[in-house]
Formats: sequence, structure tokens, C-alpha cells
Amino acid sequence: MFKVFDELKKNGFSINLVSEIIERNNFSRKFNTSDYFSIFLIGEDLDITVENKKYHISGGNSVFIGPQKNVEFGNASGKEIYAIVFSKEFFDKTSKDSIFLNSNLFFNFKSHIFVAPYFGNNEYNKIILIERLRKFSAVDQEKFFISAAHNAIESLILDAHLHIDHQNDPKEEHLHSVSLVNRFTVILQRDYKKEKKVSYYAGELRVSSRKLTDMTEFVYGKSAKQMIIEKITFECEKAIKFSNNTLSEIAFDLGFKDEGNFTNFVKKHSGKKPSDMRELAG
Repeated sequence: MFKVFDELKKNGFSINLVSEIIERNNFSRKFNTSDYFSIFLIGEDLDITVENKKYHISGGNSVFIGPQKNVEFGNASGKEIYAIVFSKEFFDKTSKDSIFLNSNLFFNFKSHIFVAPYFGNNEYNKIILIERLRKFSAVDQEKFFISAAHNAIESLILDAHLHIDHQNDPKEEHLHSVSLVNRFTVILQRDYKKEKKVSYYAGELRVSSRKLTDMTEFVYGKSAKQMIIEKITFECEKAIKFSNNTLSEIAFDLGFKDEGNFTNFVKKHSGKKPSDMRELAG
């Protein structure tokens, strides 16, 4: 029988209680979304930290988080909080699916997460999501289960889209640019420590550096180089303020040749010396 809780890597989709995921993770509450998309159904109040920013989510909301995000859960023990996790390959079957994945739900420019009221409740979750998928799994045909899972994700996304500012949502004719730039941000999140040149990311995306910059300027209003600098500057400042490592250790971890090079970069792009930042944070 095709099981609902088969490993994510096997089928590109999983739905589990967050408490069960934490238990399987040796009770660590820290995760990285990697290349996956996540929807959390918050049945009870929960604190969640994403990319070092803490959010308090009231029960009755759904939370959408895109790829390559560091996530830490608060106390989820015994709570009805479900994590729906899926790959791009699992969900992205049509141009409509591409629009959903590349929307502000998963690539929210103003926040690391998107929160929308969830129209179900705990009993609804169990019946419509869990029990429905279990019944489809009992048919013993993977294609039926996959279709039901895709349908469940689409329904949640459609509900959340009622709360998006559609004036800033990408038009279908510009979807290629938005999709490519979103892929760029995911790769940048993954590789910013070791790669700091536009040419590297353009190569990963199989476009020219000029083409990548044209697209980032279209979507974000800034060059690819500026986006890389802003990302690295943000990570430098975060590490300086929140890490217990020495400045030399931080510089090495973030891929700088030495502390002097690191200090010059931070001062140039933030206007402050790392040592001054650390004193203010302390």
C-alpha cells in the first residue's frame, strides 16, 4: 500500500504533525526548508522563528514558507499543527501551478513568511486532509494519492490568494522572469557564503549575467550584483549581532579571505565597522 507518511524524498510530498517531525529530528526544533515549499496549518498559537526573525502565529492561520529558509519552532508538543511539505517537481504541472509557486505566498518580498487565515479547524484538518489522503492511499494506486495531495495543496493556496495584494502579483506574461529570479534568490540563499559573483549565479541559471540583471531589475528594481551585496551584508550584520564567534571566525564562515577583507566589506556597505556593531549589540 502507498502510505501517506512515506518519506518526502520518495514522492516529493509529505504531511505530518510538526511534533512528529521534531521527534524524528532527535527533538531538535531547527530545520531548513532546503529546496522544498512548506505550508503549516496552525491549529493552536505557535511561535516560529524564520531566518532569525520571530513570529507569533495565532491559531487558525496558515503559514507559507519558501525554499532555503532556516526555521525554528516553538513548543509544538501535543498541538494540532500540520506541516505540508512538497517539491517544485511534485506540484508544478501547469502554468497555473507555476504562478502559484512564484507568487508572494512563497516568495514574499517583505517578509520571510506569508500568513493567511485558514478556513478549517482541527476536525476539518483531520477529515479533509489526513483521513481523505489515507482513503486515497488505501486504493493502492500512487497516482490517485498524488492527485489528492496536489488538490489539497491547491485548495490551501487558493484560499490564501484571497489575502494577496494582487496589484503586485506577477502577470502571466512575465512569469518566466519572476520564476528565474525566484530561483536566483534560492540559489543565492544556498551559496552566498562561497560564491559572490553575478557570473556564478547566471551560470547556474544558464543565462548571461546581463540577462540575469535585466530580470532582477524588472522584478525587484535592483541589479543582481546589488541583491548579492544586500544578502551578504544582511548575513554579516546578523552574524555580528547574534553570533558568539569572533569576527575572524565569522569572516571565515562567510567566505571572506581574512578579517580585514570582511571589515572593509561591512564598513563599505553598512557604514559601520563590525567591532562597532558588536559593541552596540552587546
